[in-house]
Amino acid sequence: MTSLWIDRAPHIETDPFEQNARYDVVVVGAGLTGLTTALLLARAGQRVAVIESRRIGAVTTGNTTAKLSLLQGTHLQQIAARATRSALEAYVEANREGQSWMLRYAADHGIDVQRRDAYSYAESESGHRKVEQEHEVARAVGLPTQLTDALELPYATHGAVMLPDQAQFDPMQVLATLAGDVRAHGGVVIDGVSVTGTRTPAADDTADLVEVTTSRASVWGRRVVLATGIPVMDRGLYWARMTPQRSYAAAFRVPGSVPLGQYLSVDSPSRSVRTTPDHAGDGELLVIGGAGHPVGRHGTDGPGGKNPSPAARIAELTAWTEQHWPGSQRTHVWSAQDYEPTDGIPFVGWVPFTKRRIAMATGYDKWGMTNAVQAALQLSARLLDGELPGWAEEMGRRPAMPRSIVEGIVANAKVAWWYGRGLAHVLTTPLPAAAPAEGSGMTGRSGRRLEAVSRVDGRVCAVSPLCSHLGAPLNWNDLERSWDCPAHGSRFAPDGRRLEGPAKTDLAPR
Repeated sequence: MTSLWIDRAPHIETDPFEQNARYDVVVVGAGLTGLTTALLLARAGQRVAVIESRRIGAVTTGNTTAKLSLLQGTHLQQIAARATRSALEAYVEANREGQSWMLRYAADHGIDVQRRDAYSYAESESGHRKVEQEHEVARAVGLPTQLTDALELPYATHGAVMLPDQAQFDPMQVLATLAGDVRAHGGVVIDGVSVTGTRTPAADDTADLVEVTTSRASVWGRRVVLATGIPVMDRGLYWARMTPQRSYAAAFRVPGSVPLGQYLSVDSPSRSVRTTPDHAGDGELLVIGGAGHPVGRHGTDGPGGKNPSPAARIAELTAWTEQHWPGSQRTHVWSAQDYEPTDGIPFVGWVPFTKRRIAMATGYDKWGMTNAVQAALQLSARLLDGELPGWAEEMGRRPAMPRSIVEGIVANAKVAWWYGRGLAHVLTTPLPAAAPAEGSGMTGRSGRRLEAVSRVDGRVCAVSPLCSHLGAPLNWNDLERSWDCPAHGSRFAPDGRRLEGPAKTDLAPR
């Protein structure tokens, strides 16, 4: 699986890894958050290194639908129900700042941006109330939304809330420009090196540097930024305060006209619709997204009913597109991971108990194009000891509201359910003598050993079936051919290599 954006991405120059190098700031993760933060710091004269475990944009930014919008489905009403009014207003202002910065940057650097009206629309009568409520909340916080029934979609709808003049782009064009800009300002961008841990200086340590351990060797920084989707360290327990979500997208060539607006349904299953210029042909490609679910929670009954496998979800998404746009030809399929805080507001700031040496950003809840930039604006202000914007201070206060607390309890109860269900399966299921079929994986008992066994491209691998983070039993992802953790969202390749999530180490081989 390769996203449309990554498939047509320009070549991005990177730098060699230098063992024991010292920097002012080490940024972990070369997505939109990491590269924007690095650029802001490099512009201020800081010596910055960006370290990426795979390649630039490989995890979330290169696999998004890349909508730069302040209308975000029903996200505003969700925050309104779970947080204070001042926190909601701060969230909107933060996203406005993030959007404005990115639009200015794109204009200054010749990045192609398409301006589009954004729509949150209802596919059912019950969804219409959500549309009205999003409009009411948006207007209350100063967004000039409108209610409309005039949509260009080829299927029945029940009204929408519209915010004019939003934006969209190719995220890999943005990352390529940012990476080049970081290097032009004296920073280095290193890919193919995994960060495995950090060590903050002791109270009596005169070196005053944070050690960053990697798969190659250590490097050192006065400060560190974790821009990795979720922090690769347990301080702050962010993995217990969010639900990891996986969502899917596909690109299609479509005969005839396509809708030019940005669309996101408020009903379930969600449907995201946008277009993008077709670099390999004339006109526009249709990009359809949706079919999301909590990471690793698929392929079996769970709380709330059936949980179709990832392959079944993308098949359903494709069939839906072919039904409504006859003659569609799918060109790309991809997926992305993001983290949903119980109150809908990202976590941005210093990691607890690190003496203001390590900062992080997480919890964008699938709205990373604006939130990544506002997080970078916050992070750079903190690391440069500058004055924080008022909206950043207000978002940081985030008092716990009753509904947010209840939803946090429910979310962790579901984690416990998946632990129990998975352990019962692994402990009581004998593995067959024969290896699984091509593209399949299974967990169970082989004698006294617990194993996760898979066959991919003819190669059979056996690894521990328990996540290296906190020991949750893993589930096989039949679309991406990976082992996914239903507890906190860590993911692993068939051979046990860590792909993403809060886990710091690979799965043990069997």
